[in-house]
Amino acid sequence: MNLALIQDTDIVSRSGDVLRACLSGRQHEHIVKIQKLGPGRELQVGLLNGNMGRALIYEQDNTSTHIEVTLSQEPPPPNPIRLILALPRPLMLKRVLQTATSMGVKDIHLIHSNKVEKSYWQSPQLGDEELHEQLLLGLEQGVDTQLPNIIKHPRFRPFAEDILPSLIDGKNAFVAHPSPDADLAQPTEDETYLAIGPEGGFTDYEIEKLQAAGMKALSLGPRILRVETAVPVLLAKLS
Repeated sequence: MNLALIQDTDIVSRSGDVLRACLSGRQHEHIVKIQKLGPGRELQVGLLNGNMGRALIYEQDNTSTHIEVTLSQEPPPPNPIRLILALPRPLMLKRVLQTATSMGVKDIHLIHSNKVEKSYWQSPQLGDEELHEQLLLGLEQGVDTQLPNIIKHPRFRPFAEDILPSLIDGKNAFVAHPSPDADLAQPTEDETYLAIGPEGGFTDYEIEKLQAAGMKALSLGPRILRVETAVPVLLAKLS
């Protein structure tokens, strides 16, 4: 945890840019057992969807850490990449969401694909609370406060035909696909949509639909990478 995140429910009082908050649960345990910080010590904090700053621990007990915070630092700029991701298996989804969030991605579209098990869409890992927890972990790791948006699209064809064309209109848009005529990943500062398929890749039909909507094939070379590897590699190369 490189940044302690304060949520509205943690705030005890507030006056201008200075607030007092009470951290408990996982964050309190980390402060005490990992960072080994107590009263009189400082730590880096951020207000969820707000500014960041330094916090002074003014009180601590067995269950909570009480801090006084001055929020004067803006969070880092968002990553220009918008991620379109074929729903991974649940355990991989947790890692991918944390990684993408820590790298500054602010829009994540989870879509269906022929190679995605339908049962994945019923996984408890897709619950709002579970997704929120993974995003918080990613923000803490990446020292950021701005929560990403996650949009779920459990049907591929309606997404590709009805939603995607307007979503990417006038923007860079790529689908990771190792075809001979694919572009090589290059850095960009422009808003860009990036689609990454499931293990084994999108089907030919799905590639045709994505390209018909306006996406171009993008390649990392001849090697086939796992989703959890492809996501950070492509994000790093593009941004």
